[in-house]
Amino acid sequence: MRKFLISLLLPILFAGFTAFDSRADVNVGIAADKDGIREFHLSIGTHYGVKEREIEKVRARSLPDDEMAVVFFLSSRTGISPVVLVDLRLGGISWMDITFRYGLTAELYYVRFASDPGPPYGNAWGHYKKIPRKKWGKIQLADDDIINLVNLKFLAEKHQCSPEKIVRMKKQGKSFANMHTEFKKAKAEKEQKKAIAKKSSDGKAKGKKGKGKK
Repeated sequence: MRKFLISLLLPILFAGFTAFDSRADVNVGIAADKDGIREFHLSIGTHYGVKEREIEKVRARSLPDDEMAVVFFLSSRTGISPVVLVDLRLGGISWMDITFRYGLTAELYYVRFASDPGPPYGNAWGHYKKIPRKKWGKIQLADDDIINLVNLKFLAEKHQCSPEKIVRMKKQGKSFANMHTEFKKAKAEKEQKKAIAKKSSDGKAKGKKGKGKK
C-alpha cells in the first residue's frame, strides 16, 4: 500500500517541480533584461549585421556588457567571427592588440569632436589631436578608450545623434544601455505623436470634404 501511494505521489511532485522550474526560468529571463541589456546587445549585433543566434553565442561567453559593441564592431570591420574575437579577449589580449592583429589601427576608433570632450573621452581625443593623422597607426589606446569610443559610435549612428549629446549623457552617469533605451523610448513617443497628429489631420480633411459634397 505504501509503495502504491508513493508511486501515485511521485508524478505529482515531479510535475510541481517542473512547473516551478519553468516559472523560475521565465522570471530569470524577465529579470535578466529588466535593464534592457539583452535588447541592447541584440540591437548592436543587428546594427552590425550579426545574426541573433550568433549574438546569443557571444552573450553566453559572459563578456562585460559594454564590450559587446567592440566585438560586433570589430567583426564587421575584419570579417572575423564575433565568437573568435570574444575568445581572444577573454584570453587576456587587449582590444588594441586584437585590432593590430587584424591589420587595423587606432584610426578605426576615431570620433570627431568639436572640442575637448573631457572624461572619459579626453584621453583618446588628446592622442588624435596631438599626433598627425599619417602617424595614427602608432597610437596605443587603452581598453576603456576603445570601449567608450565604439559604444559612442554605435549610439550616434543608430539614433542619429551627435557625439556631444552622448558625452553629456555619459557625464550624467548613464550607461550605454540606459542611453539606448532612452533614445528608443523618445523615438517611439515621437512616432506615436506623429501618428495621432496625422490621424487627426486626416479626420479633419474628411470632415471638410464631406461638408463640401453637401
